[in-house]
Amino acid sequence: MSTAPRSTPFGKVLVANRGEIALRVMRSARALGLRTVAVYSAADAQARHVREADEAVCIGDALPSQSYLNIPAILDAARRTGADAVHPGYGFLAENATFAQACRTAGLVFIGPSPEAIAAMGNKAGAKRLMLEAGVPCVPGYQGEDQSEVHLRDEAARIGYPVMIKAVAGGGGRGMRLVVSADGFDALLRSAKSEAQNAFGDPTVILERAIAEPRHVEIQVFADRHGHAVHLGERDCSVQRRHQKLIEETPSPAVPAALRDRMGATAVAAAKAIGYEGAGTLEFLLDRDGNFYFMEMNTRLQVEHPVTEAVTGLDLVAMQLRVAAGEPLGLQQEDIRFSGHAIEVRLCAEDAQASFLPQSGRVALWAPPATLRVEHALRDGAEVPPFYDSMIAKLVAHGPTRADARRALRRGLEDLVALGVRTNQAFLARCLAHPVFADGDATTAFIGSHLPALLKRDDTAAHFVTALAAVLLREEPRGVPPPGERLLVNRLPVPMRFEMDSRDCRATLTAIAPAQYRVSLGESEHRIAVTHRDGCRLHAIVDGVTISVAFHREGRRLWVSHLAETFEIVDSTLAASTGPGNSGSSDGRVRASMNGRIVAVAVVAGDRVRAGQTLLTLEAMKMEHPHVATVSGEVIALRAAVGQQVQAGRVVVEIRPEPAAPA
Repeated sequence: MSTAPRSTPFGKVLVANRGEIALRVMRSARALGLRTVAVYSAADAQARHVREADEAVCIGDALPSQSYLNIPAILDAARRTGADAVHPGYGFLAENATFAQACRTAGLVFIGPSPEAIAAMGNKAGAKRLMLEAGVPCVPGYQGEDQSEVHLRDEAARIGYPVMIKAVAGGGGRGMRLVVSADGFDALLRSAKSEAQNAFGDPTVILERAIAEPRHVEIQVFADRHGHAVHLGERDCSVQRRHQKLIEETPSPAVPAALRDRMGATAVAAAKAIGYEGAGTLEFLLDRDGNFYFMEMNTRLQVEHPVTEAVTGLDLVAMQLRVAAGEPLGLQQEDIRFSGHAIEVRLCAEDAQASFLPQSGRVALWAPPATLRVEHALRDGAEVPPFYDSMIAKLVAHGPTRADARRALRRGLEDLVALGVRTNQAFLARCLAHPVFADGDATTAFIGSHLPALLKRDDTAAHFVTALAAVLLREEPRGVPPPGERLLVNRLPVPMRFEMDSRDCRATLTAIAPAQYRVSLGESEHRIAVTHRDGCRLHAIVDGVTISVAFHREGRRLWVSHLAETFEIVDSTLAASTGPGNSGSSDGRVRASMNGRIVAVAVVAGDRVRAGQTLLTLEAMKMEHPHVATVSGEVIALRAAVGQQVQAGRVVVEIRPEPAAPA
């Protein structure tokens, strides 16, 4: 005699995540009448998700291992607040079978799949074997237990280059390396294993044949404990950098209806084969001929789920909560309708012009566009800590057609104001504007193939901002005088000097009438008339063109944003010249490129090193950053140790340069 599935109702949800993820989960939980509990690290004490939860508990220091990944502390927070359910968000804990089992043991409802399902699909090697048994097409490769370097090298040769190395416990592109020839295999294998060990505590890898310029297409599935399962269409996540997604959209420009049905049916069958419950995503590679191959299953809700919500009209977090309580999905496949097109971009705190180096610091000014759905946890003055993922917001546009959604998203990016911390805002806008993306032809090779064009800054924006910078630096914080007001500055020319994005600029500013200026920059001369100021926005006529810029000034530092391009300007008019040779780039001192934690040191004092040799590795924002010798010579001081936290700019290694060779 069969028994009905057990109901597991709950009334208070602890969200075991931070930032915009926690806020997103809490929004749906509140809409269902549930109480919410936030957890936070010492670095996030003033964060929005802490203030907006019904209750909040500090669970440790800034490091993720001591806070957001600290399972005993999270379970204790649930006990102390009386929470009877835990939502893991969509980070590492969402795919941690140990955490799911710990919640079960503690009598908490885990809002996600069972520990058994997570364990089955969380290991890439085991998941691939399961999918092959279920008849799901998989990329040819090796997922065996012999992890010796010699055996893996032989397997790579059997598979044929190029080969992809993947950490079995990996995610977010960590522990993943593309090897194009046998010559680079050993070094990249060691690098992948090291990153996997540091990130996941497991250095095991699998090998897969690298498919040339594929699409990355994933299928969103949902299943309940009553035996029902559906798919909610596909998402195209092909625009990636370092195997991390930057732009996601649905439907995919490369997936016709018949292929969508086949991929969806395959994904649903795979979910049913493992008795899956809740939200999950099966990720596939799609080749040029329409063949698709299983890569992995993410046993959680994805960062990019808002695009699926936009075209289906469904609240996926609410569905998670209902399914976890034991309710049936209440949907058949034929009930799901897709409307229009949605595109999402991930706004990250990183410097695209400096090899996408992650950034941390204070967001001086934040104003998201009202025309888009923006998932974020920011406000003026919010801190972006160096300890967590570099993604700080998601912007989502939905329109009747792909062209409509793309235009709306590009306009929204141009209107976004994010000053104080460098972001990839302009880079994303250029991606959306690029003709290959506009035509729907972007593959996983898109960024690599078009990087120079995607990094090229807008000369027009730079032209306008350089001229305006002189006015803003002279008149702020006193305020630019409005038209008609008596001129407050002398009409004599004022020499000025400032750095704009590390470029030295010399200008002469002359006030020629109320709110009107002449700016001389080298051989060029510009006329500027300020028309009005609206909060953080300045409206002006520059050389006959009316423009609007957003700006913020703190002391000598000024940020200006125009058409998605953001410029950092430092007033150096009164600063002494440092002169050449004082940058420290060739003096043998190696400085930390950002705030972070030392995870590997490859040298000791007394070692002789060559320029370009890796000295140590710093981990920041979930990525590893090798630091290399700037000169050849002898290591005379090592000022960092494994596990140590360092601040950006701190000297971590000193090298005595080799004497210059005689002429």
